[in-house]
Amino acid sequence: MILRRKLASLLGQSQALHGGWKRQEGFLAASFFATDSKKVKRRTNQSAAPDGAFAARTLDEKEVALQAALDNIRSKFGKETIIRLGDMTSPRQVPVMPTGSLALDIALGVGGLPKGRVVEIYGAEATGKTTLALHVIAEAQKLGGRCVFLDVEHALDITFAEAIGVRVEDLYVSQPDNAEQTLDIADEFIRSCSASVVVIDSVAALAPKAELEGSMGDAHMALQARLMSQALRKLTHSLSRSQTILIFINQVRHKLGGFGGFGGAPIEVTAGGNALKFYASVRLNIRKRDAVKRGEETVGFHVIVKIAKNKLAPPFKTAEFEIEFGKGISQAGEIIDFGLQIGLIGKSGAWFSYNGNQFAHGRENAKKFLKDNEDVAQELVAAIKEKFLLSPKSPMGDPSEETFEEGDSFEEDIAAKA
Repeated sequence: MILRRKLASLLGQSQALHGGWKRQEGFLAASFFATDSKKVKRRTNQSAAPDGAFAARTLDEKEVALQAALDNIRSKFGKETIIRLGDMTSPRQVPVMPTGSLALDIALGVGGLPKGRVVEIYGAEATGKTTLALHVIAEAQKLGGRCVFLDVEHALDITFAEAIGVRVEDLYVSQPDNAEQTLDIADEFIRSCSASVVVIDSVAALAPKAELEGSMGDAHMALQARLMSQALRKLTHSLSRSQTILIFINQVRHKLGGFGGFGGAPIEVTAGGNALKFYASVRLNIRKRDAVKRGEETVGFHVIVKIAKNKLAPPFKTAEFEIEFGKGISQAGEIIDFGLQIGLIGKSGAWFSYNGNQFAHGRENAKKFLKDNEDVAQELVAAIKEKFLLSPKSPMGDPSEETFEEGDSFEEDIAAKA
């Protein structure tokens, strides 16, 4: 009995002691959290209302740090490595080169092809791809530029090039042995800053050295695409410095097993992989339309150019013009069409007039008149460009400062599915 009372007493003391510790722990914890919350509140109040001088010192310190970073970058990599856009004195618009087609210059939105960029001209066979590239060369030569034509297909017609206005005696032509040599030659001209236009005709014909040295049945998976990707990474770095226009002429292929929805036409893709699509600032899809006839004789054909990609102006516009056999783009025909559209040229029956004076009877005679009277043609071109491009001087550059029909699918959309 005595033993039982002692055990109960000891148990009561233990419970009392334990309760005291629990109460003490609760008090300490509450005190700690209360103190900590006061510290947090004091820090929050300090940060919510910072001293004005402290904020000003922070901005000054950032400015000093920025200047130190700029000095370090320029000392390591050169003074022109990084600039502030507000300090630039050069024009902000990208200078351009006329294409030789008034309709295409207007559709591009800036008056021509951008200098220092990659341009892709692609389409089916015999649609005028090389003709358009040669017209760009002719326009560059008029402005005093030097041009290079890398004839990978070994199919350049010198007589035709001369007929459309190219000064062939001043044109540099190469027929490289393989793709690597072609791209190395292009790189050398671009890095030298000596060429205004370099044309590679064509991407589809670029055969890597390994492919040429192998047997006919050897498989070379994506060898051309890898080579193009590597070359474009290197070339684009030099293009912006040299202001050279690099034009790739390309062909289209039908994608095996690929058809448009509900029995549509086969899907078309361009050769050379996807790198060119990404690096190109302008992509022109050229397609042949109906024939141009003079009586019963076919003298040419209409083409429509769809701007599948344009980094300088809104894309997906179209330009339509005539290509005459042996003569190239009918520039006089474009002047007549645009002149009639905006009222610069009048037409009464078969007679054409300008400034109230009749100058030709019939379209062919009107075209001949404009070819024979270059000053009148240039006056009309300037007025047309002022109407459609806001200013005839738009970023066209100066020679002294040279440093489809509905239902057709765009190649841009087609290639994305490849």
